[in-house]
Amino acid sequence: MQDTAKLATRVLIVDDHPVVLSGCRTLFASDHSIRIDEATDAKSGHRAFVSNRPDVTVIDISLPDVSGFELMRRIRKDDPDAKIIMFSMNDDPAFVVRAVELGEQGYVSKGDDPRILLKAVRKVVAGDNFISPQLAEAVTFSGAAIKANPASQMTPRELEILRLLGRGDKIVEVAEALGISYKTVANTTSLLKQKLGAKNHSDLIRIAVEIGMN
Repeated sequence: MQDTAKLATRVLIVDDHPVVLSGCRTLFASDHSIRIDEATDAKSGHRAFVSNRPDVTVIDISLPDVSGFELMRRIRKDDPDAKIIMFSMNDDPAFVVRAVELGEQGYVSKGDDPRILLKAVRKVVAGDNFISPQLAEAVTFSGAAIKANPASQMTPRELEILRLLGRGDKIVEVAEALGISYKTVANTTSLLKQKLGAKNHSDLIRIAVEIGMN
């Protein structure tokens, strides 16, 4: 007989909310062909990915150390073919588009029916892309708004620095979290002020909060 564990689809869930993790365990328990692992931040999520090489990684955008976007970048560096689904409370179409541009295969809102996540995992494992229907419709009808959204004007590194500043991190803390120099963060912060029309550092943080980057 074949070992069913070897045939199981391995799914890594990276989310810091115990209720979400519990809900995912319950959701996937109904499908014995899926085996899940869990991590609660980007650092442990990256470690779990490297150790377990899951078939699909489901990542919350808002993690306590660095964002899901940054975790996706780190995973992609190790495995350019990694299959990733973003799972977030943020329904802003600009973030959905940005996630697609960065190479994720799926985007599911935490406000969706939980079964949508299960469907997304199955689709992505099969080699397809999946965006929950409500978000796909919002993206389709929000082209002009997406282009006007500040998030669409920023590189992945700029997005991550802005998010960390928006949650209150100091420049030295941002540099430490991302493993880059203080000077790089300071220079990027200056560029972000110009790009976003921020008058000063406090104004930049305000903009980050307003566009949901914190």
